[in-house]
Amino acid sequence: MKIIRIIGVFALVAVLGLTVNAQKNYKIEADVAFSGFKYYKAIEMYKKAYTKEPKNEVKAEILFQIAECYRGKNDGKQAAVWYNKSIKAKHDNPLAIYYVADIYKSQGKYEEAIVEFNKYKAANPSDKRGEEGIKSCQLAKEWKDNPSRTVVNPMPLLNTEDYDFSPVFADKKNTELYFTSTRQGSAGSEVSDVTGMNFSDLYMSKRDKKGKWSEPAVLNETINSPASEGASCLNKKRSIIYFTRCGVESKGVMGCSLMWAKRAGQKWGEPEYIKVTEDTFTVGHPAISVDDKVLVFASNMPGGQGGRDLWYITYDKKAKTWSQATNLGSDINTSGDEMFPYLRENGELYFSSNGHLGMGGLDLFKAASTGVNQWSGVENLKVPMNSESDDFGIVFEGIKDKGYFTSSREGGKGGDDIWEFYLPPMLFELSGVVKDVETEKVLANAKIKLIGTDGSSAETTTDENGNFFFVENGPNRYINPNTSYSLIVTKDKYLLAKGKETTVALEGSKKFFHEYALQPFEDVVIKLPLIEYKTAKWDLQPQYKDSLNYLYDIMAENPTIIIQLRSHTDHRGSIRANQTLSQKRAQSCVDYLVKEKGIHPDRIKAKGMGENEPIKGVSGVVLTEKYIKGLKSQEEKDVALQRNRRTDFKVIGDNFVPPAAPAPEN
Repeated sequence: MKIIRIIGVFALVAVLGLTVNAQKNYKIEADVAFSGFKYYKAIEMYKKAYTKEPKNEVKAEILFQIAECYRGKNDGKQAAVWYNKSIKAKHDNPLAIYYVADIYKSQGKYEEAIVEFNKYKAANPSDKRGEEGIKSCQLAKEWKDNPSRTVVNPMPLLNTEDYDFSPVFADKKNTELYFTSTRQGSAGSEVSDVTGMNFSDLYMSKRDKKGKWSEPAVLNETINSPASEGASCLNKKRSIIYFTRCGVESKGVMGCSLMWAKRAGQKWGEPEYIKVTEDTFTVGHPAISVDDKVLVFASNMPGGQGGRDLWYITYDKKAKTWSQATNLGSDINTSGDEMFPYLRENGELYFSSNGHLGMGGLDLFKAASTGVNQWSGVENLKVPMNSESDDFGIVFEGIKDKGYFTSSREGGKGGDDIWEFYLPPMLFELSGVVKDVETEKVLANAKIKLIGTDGSSAETTTDENGNFFFVENGPNRYINPNTSYSLIVTKDKYLLAKGKETTVALEGSKKFFHEYALQPFEDVVIKLPLIEYKTAKWDLQPQYKDSLNYLYDIMAENPTIIIQLRSHTDHRGSIRANQTLSQKRAQSCVDYLVKEKGIHPDRIKAKGMGENEPIKGVSGVVLTEKYIKGLKSQEEKDVALQRNRRTDFKVIGDNFVPPAAPAPEN
């Protein structure tokens, strides 16, 4: 993002009245150019000075300064090369290590960056940037592994191999876009001593009904000048434009200022200067509030947190003047750079920073409005809105979760490029299969009902393979975001089954799959959880009520079934005694369900089975008296006896109709 050094980080430089000796001193000339932020020119001078310098310590310093120039013009690859050369030459400034680490981070080389940040931490333990750098690399790796569902794409019709950045909408319908570019055709013909590129201008493109953007055209000459223009915004009516102009000479000072102009027909009128601070400080990147009263901007003026901070001024309509600048404070600003603010219609503040924990270079952040001209709760927009490269200059298309931003990441045409972003709707799909729990065969024509906490409902049936689907179906969305669902699965002669699913708190599309095994009840004995009794007793013990609650739930979910609850004994004791005991045990279970749980007495019958139906063991052999007596160990015998002492049930009807309530007495 070299162009940011012109528009965003352009420091105002007083003309230095230094003279150069008759015999050229390239280092002095390079230092003068460097102090004027003319990095492109300074690199050439430093390289010449290096070849003529005999002292090793001065050579090491020159190598560091060359690296600083490349970093200043945002050529990280070359900057890292020259910083490493200065380190090898034993230059004593530990910042060389830090900058190498930071450059590696901005290149997405997070593991290598962590190694260098650790070196810097050891060399300069009092500087918290070492530890913060390590943490930011770790977070960046997590964010890359877990991107949000936002979609980002480059805009090839708007971009060139030069630098194209900071898009803003210029009409109320959001079909006209202004942005800054260094492409050929700019108002100025000179080359920047900072970057070696063209100066930047404001361009305009229009979107047709098919969504295609026109060939960008440069704005009229009142806005664009031989200097650099960029980073603009417009008021709500789109009748006033605020923009940055750099390279304006005033009292021997070159720098960046805020300008504004009124619309005059199809063109803009003559711009005027907004006085914010002394000319020796840089001011730019305006962002106007939706009520047109507050202008947020970036500046390196005194009184901030360090680097470039975000500030704001307010407009007095009666006096027709702007207030003194107020710093946004330490919740927003850091010791690094905060730039390219944008105020969304909902009051949120968006901006870019290299001071908050991020992916590398400039990252996009947002902060919530917490009062009049106050914002806090800074959040990184993460991946894919942010990358290891510079990401900045965002604009939203009204209240929609879509818009444009600037990035120097891979995938564009080169330099800084304009990218679109949008948040696609979350799509959810629920599918599954229904089987018979006894045979494991799939069940066709089972009915699945879906009931949502948002009041929605839908039904479907299984196909011949037992499969069912709830999928996105045009405008009729079966499964909605932030909704919990109950599923009810039914089929004739089968007990109902239930399930749950939720999309609450999900941040992306998802496919759900459920498998249901339905219990047939025609001529089938259904097991119950274990219910034990004391020897020769039939009282239902409290700890086994949970087992019967299982049956209660089944009866509550299937309100038409009629149950025969059966109790069994082992073979010990007389047949008559076992029959009586099992009947009493079955009745104790029925009494609990009727008296304590409220099951209608006509829906459940007690049946004592005595020892008449010994169960099959694990091996499939029926656990008869003869078989049990033939077992070798007492432990095996006890297990077999216990299996026979059981409670189960059968469905003997599915046509129960509750009796009508008695008519009230007159």
